[in-house]
Amino acid sequence: MTASTLTATPAAPALAQTPQRKLFIKSFGCQMNAYDAQRMADMLRPEGYGEAQSPEDADLIVLNTCHIRERATEKVYSELGMLRDMKEQRRDSARPLRIAVAGCVAQAEGPEIFRRSDVVDLVVGPQSYHHLPQQLHDVALGQRVIETEFPADDKFAHLAAPGPDAIRRRGLSAFVTVQEGCDKFCSFCVVPYTRGMEVSRPLASLVDEAQRLAQAGVREITLLGQNVNAWHGVGEGGHRAGLAAVLARLAQIPGILRLRYTTSHPLDMDEALISAHRDIPQLMPFLHLPVQSGSDAILKAMNRKHGAADYLALVARLRAARPDLALSSDFIVGFPGESEADFAATLALAEAVGFASTFFFKYSARPGTPGADLADQVPEAVKVERLARLQALVEAQRHAYNHAMVGQTVPVLFEKPGRNAGQITGKSPYMQPVHVEAGLDVIGLELPVTITSTSTNSLFGHVAPST
Repeated sequence: MTASTLTATPAAPALAQTPQRKLFIKSFGCQMNAYDAQRMADMLRPEGYGEAQSPEDADLIVLNTCHIRERATEKVYSELGMLRDMKEQRRDSARPLRIAVAGCVAQAEGPEIFRRSDVVDLVVGPQSYHHLPQQLHDVALGQRVIETEFPADDKFAHLAAPGPDAIRRRGLSAFVTVQEGCDKFCSFCVVPYTRGMEVSRPLASLVDEAQRLAQAGVREITLLGQNVNAWHGVGEGGHRAGLAAVLARLAQIPGILRLRYTTSHPLDMDEALISAHRDIPQLMPFLHLPVQSGSDAILKAMNRKHGAADYLALVARLRAARPDLALSSDFIVGFPGESEADFAATLALAEAVGFASTFFFKYSARPGTPGADLADQVPEAVKVERLARLQALVEAQRHAYNHAMVGQTVPVLFEKPGRNAGQITGKSPYMQPVHVEAGLDVIGLELPVTITSTSTNSLFGHVAPST
């Protein structure tokens, strides 16, 4: 990783006691990045940065980047190109525009970002956000600052604690990072190189954050990690524990109605966690469990360390524990060497599982990963055609799953007003948006809703009479 060139200077003074500057963060990619964006805002609020509604209104623009998706790096440079004129127009103003690149592209590209774009003032990796006040202080002194090394001390130091007002502004649902990094080294993935090795956050810290969230009105918590079910640590009894122990402890916090976790790896789904889906009422019956391919040959080339039969057996154990469990997954189409028979195995696995929702991607090589150097790359036209076939299958499954909800009564946690007058929107236990006609007084409540119809992405219904 790139060594930090952040110079040692005295601690940065607060830039302002009340919001006088404006911050705009544009996040790409995963939910972890959305969480990190919130933490950066929390870190900079005491420094005088309020929220900007648009880039044009900002004093500081942060591109919070993702390196997983196709052409991610070039998208960053395209964004920087569009910001060039905006920055130039304010070069001599009393409010010069500062531009930072954060996230996984920052971690992977490092000094290359400065070489390719002279509009960038700061490059900061995901493990260094807790240094943002100091970094911006140095930028204000005319330095171009880069910090992309992995910290030797607390990997979770960047998780600034939001205040109750910030929590309330974000609504009834919140993310909590419990684990970062990955030790799996899938041959298509850059995460071990941009987020580092697997590190678990202490249970006491998780409980403390969850309690503060609940006290500020949060009713649903989603636990986040690159491999969230790889969490391991010391439980409250002093014994080694896994993610099931975290869920069981958080379920005891008054006010927390719902728990979720993402993203999981099949290898880390132990019996205790499977049982948690049966035994913890607050744990919602929706699980994102990426498989990537249904072909054993491709899974081996991906270094996934599980086969298709292993995945299907795991699904069977999960559904035995929680029969109504809805499953989501990730698929990569067109990995090097994928034959038509390999792809047919993927279609067969998807057909066998029956997913409630799915994410699918064409393979694109990531520099520095083993997959980028594999022979027998699949032609783009073949990837496009296979992706369309997989998409048709899983979209049909999703629509069938949603349509099967019609006539059922399910608990819905109401979160906010809908787009139409008199409409309130919430989520089902299975992650579906649900819309009803109701008053604002239902926001924050979990109420039974009888589903009457569906649209492409949502369910509609009415609040069922209380019994």
